[in-house]
Amino acid sequence: MDFKANISYVRVAPRKMGALADMIRGMGVNQALDSLKLCPKRNAADILYKLIRSAAANADQKGTVDVDKLVIRSLLVGRGTSLKRFRPRAKGSASPILKRTSNIKVVLAEK
Repeated sequence: MDFKANISYVRVAPRKMGALADMIRGMGVNQALDSLKLCPKRNAADILYKLIRSAAANADQKGTVDVDKLVIRSLLVGRGTSLKRFRPRAKGSASPILKRTSNIKVVLAEK
């Protein structure tokens, strides 16, 4: 049985979040949470940590599965909407700034 959790419009660029997702994809839940605690990218790691804990809590709520035997079956990081801002430049012009967001989906399954 699969247990899911997702979060949308996180203010972290998908490229940064995807690097962390590649690191923990396929790990056991406890091992992934331990490696996220020690990760230097704190903001993105905290978001993934909470999301994986939420999916594990969803599995625990069902009551039919041992949480220690769960593995991360899939961890998808997609592009969300971009916040569009502008920075003033020389001679009265402006240059755009795109503040990117991420949509993240995690699926846990038993070994």
